[in-house]
Amino acid sequence: MNEPIVARHTLALALPKAAPAIATSTVLILGRIWNANGAEHSGGNAALMVVLATGAAAAGAFASAGRRGDSVIAGTAFAASGGLALAGVAGYADGWSLPLLLWALATAVAYGLAARYWRTDRRDSVAYGRRTSERREERAHIERVAALQAGAQIEVARSGAAYAEALATALITRAALPGFDPKALESAGLPELPTDDHP
Repeated sequence: MNEPIVARHTLALALPKAAPAIATSTVLILGRIWNANGAEHSGGNAALMVVLATGAAAAGAFASAGRRGDSVIAGTAFAASGGLALAGVAGYADGWSLPLLLWALATAVAYGLAARYWRTDRRDSVAYGRRTSERREERAHIERVAALQAGAQIEVARSGAAYAEALATALITRAALPGFDPKALESAGLPELPTDDHP
């Protein structure tokens, strides 16, 4: 089997592991920019963020409800709800202590949730690699057995041809010996040799 060799850049390998921290840091930075532009102690802005965060949480609960709830949509909605709540606190609060505390908490929760999906993805990748390896080994075994069978058949055919050639040489040599009597061989019980006499 020929499989393409894909060499991924180090940044491409590290980016998924850094994504939760990047996301929560971006929300914190945007919330603090919003704070600097007049959101601090603004009741209307706080109410807007509460409504948006509650709406996102309700969408997540609705998406996960029922027998066939979509976990991706629910996770995205809950993440959006948490992000909006963090942005609201970062924008409304004066000082950095509460926003940084919430940022650390949100980052830890994001990594906790992401780790579960990373484990599942890793488990699926390992299982796929194991199945692929088993299929390769099975096919290689089948090919080895077929090669051994073909080699054995070729060896048998060679042996048969060599035996037939040796027998023909022995018959020709024996027939050329002086005093050779084919009738004596027949009377001894040996099979009759072919003769060159044609009617």
